[in-house]
Amino acid sequence: MSTPQTSPDLRPRPRRSVLYMPGANERALEKAKTLDVDALILDLEDSVAPDAKSDARERVATAVESGEYGHRELTIRVNGIGTPWHDADLARAAKAGPDGIVVPKVNSADEVRALVAAIEKAGAPEKTKLWAMIETPIAILHVEEIAAASDRLAVFVMGTNDLVNESYALHVPGRAPLIPSLTWALLAARAHGLSILDGVYNDVKDLEGFAAEARQGREMGFDGKTIIHPGQIDPANEAFAPSAKDVETAQGMIAAFEEAQAEGKGVATYNGKMIENLHVRDAQRILAFHEAIAARG
Repeated sequence: MSTPQTSPDLRPRPRRSVLYMPGANERALEKAKTLDVDALILDLEDSVAPDAKSDARERVATAVESGEYGHRELTIRVNGIGTPWHDADLARAAKAGPDGIVVPKVNSADEVRALVAAIEKAGAPEKTKLWAMIETPIAILHVEEIAAASDRLAVFVMGTNDLVNESYALHVPGRAPLIPSLTWALLAARAHGLSILDGVYNDVKDLEGFAAEARQGREMGFDGKTIIHPGQIDPANEAFAPSAKDVETAQGMIAAFEEAQAEGKGVATYNGKMIENLHVRDAQRILAFHEAIAARG
């Protein structure tokens, strides 16, 4: 079981933009090597027709094994638990050794433990983590138990389309029907040291709407956003990265606090605002994330 976290990760891996790519489309897999995206989800589920599942499985595994995707974090989304393709997908993905295996509709801690056991039995390397999609009402109701189920679980991926569908809600600007579920999942992720990714934005032509939803996700505390079109990469990267002003402020806060400590003071002021340890930790996290983005190359 994972241990609750009491402080932020100061060396986060950038996951600002996480792009779904259809596993059956060889041209798409080739194009993904050139995109300025932090992570890729090579998909064997929704984007692949039943009669193409087997070929897509091998194509995606071979792509992962190629080592040709540079800094991009590589994951494989397998077909869901109980489908005819799940077991073979999981075994082949584990053998390929991606950074993560994304599993749809994870609904319980028991499912997490079973998935981890299967991944390990198939010989996955230590670096291959479990990414659980949280996309049903029952998953939301058990999300803290899911988050705590295994140290191999690293990321929550919000399946907002399915959440809306299964809640009988509506897609509306501002996502009011989803806010309680998103917040509950985010709290569970933070309590157990997981990363968490916001769901997709369906209208690929509405970049203004996408940018607004990405900003909302960042304000809520998400690490990044899953996306479905290359045109959404730049606004996602911008929304979830510290701005130049954020970096300058973080540097100034840390300098002011260090100066105050040198003078024997427990608190400091910066731009008229009081600075305490918790503000410094947040500033350190911002700078570490900024440096991690720059280090991608």
